[in-house]
Amino acid sequence: MDALIKIVEDAGAFQYRVINTSEVDFLPEVREMCAANACHKYGTTWSCPPGLGTLEECRDRIRKYEKMLVFTLKCELEDSFDYEGMMAGMENFKQLCRKIDAAVKPHLNNYMILSNEGCDLCKECTYPNAPCRFPDRAHGSIEGYGVLVSRLAKQVGVNYINGQNTVTYFGAIVYN
Repeated sequence: MDALIKIVEDAGAFQYRVINTSEVDFLPEVREMCAANACHKYGTTWSCPPGLGTLEECRDRIRKYEKMLVFTLKCELEDSFDYEGMMAGMENFKQLCRKIDAAVKPHLNNYMILSNEGCDLCKECTYPNAPCRFPDRAHGSIEGYGVLVSRLAKQVGVNYINGQNTVTYFGAIVYN
């Protein structure tokens, strides 16, 4: 676990904590928020619902692992309406997740990285017509798995909100 924490720190995560996967709640209400499609990813990628499978399948997939290392990235914005800053922050977070994934590979044989708002590896996803081109590099959405990030933040003791004119992105490594 010390090696994982060092990886997350070195990658540039803002905050991080570990929780047992048995303590993580998987809520149908979160999946309903996904189905409302506010992020425009629902039904467009293997990394978001319904491509991830049912809520029960997602819960079972996560609970095959014992631990979840939750990590965040805090991004500064010009103001609370800085959409470009939010999108740049999201891209920085996706890069952080890829960096963590690459650094974890030599240390763990069996793990999974969860990110935010779907995958961006391919210009056009194969969903639903063909299998994912990069299943070993694609990161499922933590919310798509049915995890309410604000509740998870409180459970693990990291900040969900990090001050005015900031946005915080959440991801996780699940592992044994």
